[in-house]
Parts: sequence; C-alpha cells; structure tokens
Amino acid sequence: MKNFLTAGASSLRHLSMAALLLASTVVGVSAHAQAEAAESTEATIKKLIEPRLGKDAKVDAVTKTPYAGLYEIQIDGDVIYTDAKAQYLFIGRVVDSQTYRDYTKEKIESLNQIPFSGLPLDKAIKTVKGNGKRVIAIFEDPNCIYCKRLHKTLQEVDNITYYTFQYNILSPDSIVKSRNIWCAPNPSRAWSEWMVNGKEAPAAATSCNAPHEDVLALGQKLKVTGTPTIFFTDGSRIPGAVDAKSLEQKLSSLK
Repeated sequence: MKNFLTAGASSLRHLSMAALLLASTVVGVSAHAQAEAAESTEATIKKLIEPRLGKDAKVDAVTKTPYAGLYEIQIDGDVIYTDAKAQYLFIGRVVDSQTYRDYTKEKIESLNQIPFSGLPLDKAIKTVKGNGKRVIAIFEDPNCIYCKRLHKTLQEVDNITYYTFQYNILSPDSIVKSRNIWCAPNPSRAWSEWMVNGKEAPAAATSCNAPHEDVLALGQKLKVTGTPTIFFTDGSRIPGAVDAKSLEQKLSSLK
C-alpha cells in the first residue's frame, strides 16, 4: 500500500511539472505571437502612412503606445499618431488629464537629444563668466532679435561657459557680420558688444576664414530650425529666448 501511495505521489509530481512546462511553453508562444503581430501591424502602418505624408517623407519608426490604442509615428524628430488601420492621423499632444504629463513633449525631447561631448566646440566662440562650471552651447544669428534678448539675459547669469555657434540663416548680411566678429582679436567681446550694445566689429582681413559652412551643416544635422537654440550638457535643447529664472532652473537640474 505504501509503495502504491509513493508511486502515485511521484506520478502526480511528474504530471504537475509537465503541466507547468506546457503552460510556460503556451505563454511563451503566445507572447512571441503577440510580439510578431505587433511588429507586423507597425510595419503595415509604416508602409501605408509613408506615401500619404508626401513624396519625400520618411518614417523613422512606428511603435504602439500604451494609451488609447494609438500608434506613434516618428518622423524627422517629430511625433504624430495613428490608429491600428492607419485610417486617421492625430496631430497634437497626448497629455495625461490627471497629472498633465505631456507624453508627446517628452518623446520629442528624447528624439532630439544630442551627444553634447561630440559638438565641435573649436568652431564656436567661447565665453566664460565666473568659474564657468555650467556649460551650454547656443546656435545664434547676429541679426536675430531673440538672440540679442537672450544675451541680455545671460548678463544676469554667473558661473557659466557658453559656446556660440554662429548659425547664419537669416540673411547674407549675417555671414558678413559673423565673419567680422569671428576674426576680431577678441571674438567673445566682439560678439557681446554687437549682441548687447549694437557695436559692429571692423571688417575682417580677407585672409581670415570663419567656419560658416561647417556650422551651417552642423545645425542642419542637429535639426536646428531657428535661433536661438540652446543645448545643455544632458543633450536636451530649448528653442527660443529663455528668461534668467528658467535658465537657472534648467542648469540647476543638471547638477
């Protein structure tokens, strides 16, 4: 009798283990099938949407979001949304109605982050204030009103180093002014004199070359569409002029 009970218990254990193995296999197969289905849907959406966005449009990625059954379409550093059948486009921001968390803004910021350490800082004008421990890079045009406003703000900020990339996109005159400043004996002072006080630098010698073409190509690569655009050491950016309080808050968050 004892042997019979022992054998029965052993059989039950084997059956239980077999059942668990079968269950885990089914779950694994199911998860794999779901992943394949999701990939198939995303690939289909990309194939359908790309030609509808224009001849030169290129969708970088399509991913399913955890909200409202939407699919996120990443295109040229921006984000739009569609449904599983790619019938409708949703252009705008997805915001949590309770916390006001802006999911779209977070995603766009993530997509547009850059490796700050990879910036060619030798092609920028360097200005140091105080101990210079806090570092930013700014793409600016000498004819940009908002850049001039930003420079007045920078007068209120201490212990900072900022690298100015002369991003001449507003007019041919911008190239001339930037070259004169770049070739000045003290480019940092000459840039500040122009941006803050409106004092132009003397005409540069013909033998002096400014990195206009290189900076223009860099800005286009980084998708800088306007001036000023500020880059921080964490790779994030702020387009447009920012006030001193907001700038200080951002710099403090990087410590």
